[in-house]
Amino acid sequence: MNEKRTSVFENGLIWFGAAVSIAEILTGTYFVPLGFTKGLLAILLGHVIGCIMLFLAGLIGGKVRESSMEIAKMSFGSKGGLLFSILNIVQLVGWTAIMIYDGAGAAGGIWGEKIKWVWCLVIGGLIILWIFIGIKNLGKVNTVAMSALFILTVILSFVIFGDGIMHEVADDGLTFGAAVELSVAMPLSWLPLISDYTRDAEKPVRATAVSAIVYGIVSCWMYVIGMGSSIFTAESDIAQIVVKAGLGVVGLLIIVFSTVTTTFLDAYSAGVSSESVSKKLNCRFVGIGVTVIGTVGAILFPMDDITDFLYFIGSVFAPMIAVQIADFFILKRDGTKKSFDWRNLIIWVIGFVVYRLLMRVDIPVGNTLPDMLITMALCVVSGLFIGKKTEKAAEKAE
Repeated sequence: MNEKRTSVFENGLIWFGAAVSIAEILTGTYFVPLGFTKGLLAILLGHVIGCIMLFLAGLIGGKVRESSMEIAKMSFGSKGGLLFSILNIVQLVGWTAIMIYDGAGAAGGIWGEKIKWVWCLVIGGLIILWIFIGIKNLGKVNTVAMSALFILTVILSFVIFGDGIMHEVADDGLTFGAAVELSVAMPLSWLPLISDYTRDAEKPVRATAVSAIVYGIVSCWMYVIGMGSSIFTAESDIAQIVVKAGLGVVGLLIIVFSTVTTTFLDAYSAGVSSESVSKKLNCRFVGIGVTVIGTVGAILFPMDDITDFLYFIGSVFAPMIAVQIADFFILKRDGTKKSFDWRNLIIWVIGFVVYRLLMRVDIPVGNTLPDMLITMALCVVSGLFIGKKTEKAAEKAE
């Protein structure tokens, strides 16, 4: 019996849904101090960098037909890769809570702030429904949901940019390099997830390319909506923009379903990553558990500023994927048979430290690209200088 594969179109829909999110719109509001032109340039540059990395990460999974965290074991060892599975689950629990918090807050702003916790439960319940349907059976559901979101988001864009009047904005000291890094951060946050979906694609290369391109374009669109909402309407609260525009129920649907389609991917991938930790864990049940934890967290804790969280993701996963890209595409290495690939783990630690140090320097292209180039160079140079005899001796010693 042939295993069911997802089409290029279905992969495009998945990543359209990932990009249409309140979190991306809210992150776009951070770019306002740069003004529209410089802000737009920072958004585009950051997404080009981030989506190239996203494509390369997804291509590895598509070619070897493995999940993102199983691929990590190829570079860091069968046990060493578990570190990234755990870190990925942690960040996905965080994202699930943040997305539900943002979605419920925006929905509450339209329908009544006092029942925000109710919207947390509604959004969490819909995410669980999406998980029950399953990634391979979401084709028709996603087609309908994405078509509606596309139309409604176009309406929202016309509302924001309709009058064409730019308001003055305060300069809070945001540099161009910092803005680029905030733009890179969103596609970077999906690096540990994309292979969970490209591994099931009928045509991996095309599906990965379409996924990265669709996500990049739509994510830029969301950032611009967020930035434009402050510059053109003098209002950074997306819920208030929706209310003032008279969108009402229409705006509510945008907020709720965009949150569900994005957060579903976080919860589902947390389940997939858990299977890398232990085969006894059930992907679907773990995903539901993550959704429940995220819902409770969204109800109990404030999550208004996520910049530190985004930088944490960058510092962990930028050097991780840099090592994987160097190993897979340049060195052609596979360390799955090892328990720990200490060389790559040490290089990752160096990459992590370098990223945190680069955060203190204002670089026009942000921190991620320089950090990844440095990490990849270390990986390639050390790989070329370690001979086959050394590698075989290490494997025998285990």
